[in-house]
Amino acid sequence: MQILVINCGSSSVKGEIIQAQTGERFLTFKIERILEDQPELSFSDSEEVVFCEESGHEKALAKAFPLLLQKIDPEKLFGVGHRVVHGGEHFDEPVLIDEKIETTIDELTNLAPLHNPINLLAIRTARKFLPDLPHVAVFDTAFHATLPRRAKMYALPQDLVEKHKIRRYGFHGTSHEFVAHRVAEHMQTDIRNLRVITCHLGNGASVCAVEYGRSVETSMGMTPLEGLVMGTRSGDVDAGILAYLMEKEEFSMEQINALLNKESGLKGLTGVSDMRDIEKQAAEGDEASRLAIHIFSHRLRKYIGAYAALMGGVDAIAFTGGIGENSATIRHRSSQRLDFLGAIINEDKNRDLDITPNQTIEDISAGHSRCKILVVATDEQYAIAQQAAKLIEEKHKVNIIPTIPIAISARHIHLTQATVEALFGEGYQLTKYRDLSQPGQYACNETLTLVGPKNRLERVRILGPTRSKDQVEISRTDEFFLGIDAPIRESGHTENSPGVTLMAENGNKVDIKEGVICAWRHIHMTPEDADIFGVKDRDVVEVAIKNDERSLTFGNVLIRVSPKYKLEMHIDTDEGNAAELNRGAQGTLINTDLSGHLTKRRTANDRV
Repeated sequence: MQILVINCGSSSVKGEIIQAQTGERFLTFKIERILEDQPELSFSDSEEVVFCEESGHEKALAKAFPLLLQKIDPEKLFGVGHRVVHGGEHFDEPVLIDEKIETTIDELTNLAPLHNPINLLAIRTARKFLPDLPHVAVFDTAFHATLPRRAKMYALPQDLVEKHKIRRYGFHGTSHEFVAHRVAEHMQTDIRNLRVITCHLGNGASVCAVEYGRSVETSMGMTPLEGLVMGTRSGDVDAGILAYLMEKEEFSMEQINALLNKESGLKGLTGVSDMRDIEKQAAEGDEASRLAIHIFSHRLRKYIGAYAALMGGVDAIAFTGGIGENSATIRHRSSQRLDFLGAIINEDKNRDLDITPNQTIEDISAGHSRCKILVVATDEQYAIAQQAAKLIEEKHKVNIIPTIPIAISARHIHLTQATVEALFGEGYQLTKYRDLSQPGQYACNETLTLVGPKNRLERVRILGPTRSKDQVEISRTDEFFLGIDAPIRESGHTENSPGVTLMAENGNKVDIKEGVICAWRHIHMTPEDADIFGVKDRDVVEVAIKNDERSLTFGNVLIRVSPKYKLEMHIDTDEGNAAELNRGAQGTLINTDLSGHLTKRRTANDRV
């Protein structure tokens, strides 16, 4: 199916008609130099350049669409996908556009003043010229909806935070997600087994820590201003400087916004915003340009190191975007001194790299590098086409989907046989207290005390049978009580998690070095269940809980499929209390969407 994708940027517009299943391009148009006197409009089927009479997005788009409609058959289009930079708290997945959606996007303008207004202008123009097609908004912020609270919250008074919805939203999510999945494909590894740092470097630039398929940290914040040095944006800056300038220079808020968004970054350092020009000037001896390259690379390398520490290591570092794909200098400087991460660049490969349409990912790491250093051609347009096509395709499909039983999983312990014997004696076998809902699983008579840095939790039950790894699953409340910083993980993924002391009633103790986690909320399914729900093992979904007191939607719910399982969703005690769940509670699958490839919307009432 053919999707027209509109990517309306601050200085250019790109439109492509894309086959959503294969990525094949049928027609491309570009509007460049859009803020200059005569923007340049070109189509891929001609070498002719059409000059627009006036500058600005509105006039340029009004010129482009009539010419586009002369070249295409709208009947062959399945829909139109639009890139929208900021979705705020309203949008964490693609949506079909109507007047209400347009209004909400407009209301978010103050969060992305350089982008949302022109994104909305493109939407309104496209809907005017193609009124009979479904239009889909795909948001840059959506991929970062999985950020943990510790990453997305700012240390500001919470009444202001709540009133103004202040939090880290992150951007370039479509690109970060696409690149992370390309890395996993290249490494022939499930993305949910990888820790990837994606570096989207262009006129706008950001870094993302993708841990086991989820965005857990990113450099841009509530607006696209935070983080790396960019073409015209400052990136990280001491907020005290702004107050100082407002006092000393009597700058208004409008002038501060213009300063930070349009006059800073590479432009502020050198007078120009294009890294190609800066590298040329640096080669000719311009000291300001040389300093700009140093600052840009220093900031990026600092973020890479921080994100590797946050994830407890990194399996791949990926460069993408105009600078990331084309600047050997920036890749070289940003990769220096990362040997401690096992990331070692091959300078010959880096220098000779040429990303082509037929070879869109290249490995520039040394043969003995434990961490892959990759250059990936991002393709936001293709990703938008895929997501838009899926949403349009599914909007009329109706499936009768059963509800999902929900069980609250209290804190518990899984042990290896070696640890069992260390605690209870040589040859000791765990004894069954009662069977659990999952076949073959049982609660044991034996309990242990968990001893943390701050406090201890007594009579924590062991679950059988024994496993290949020691694992302790606790809630967030338990985590703070014990004084342990436990990550949210899929069962079995205990790497770089904290340890704890296990104490038996007989006084025996075992210190496990790692294994304490907050369990990633999950659903057990048989393969037959998975077919009914239209999901597969390790997909991530949302589940709606409806009750009279407090309805709630749980996001980021992991699907686990095995013939040995019984259909049931497991959440911890904190989550159960938040939803005020009682015995026999049921949930309804809302959507499946980790990579944007499995979007489905269902509600408790119509089961769509």
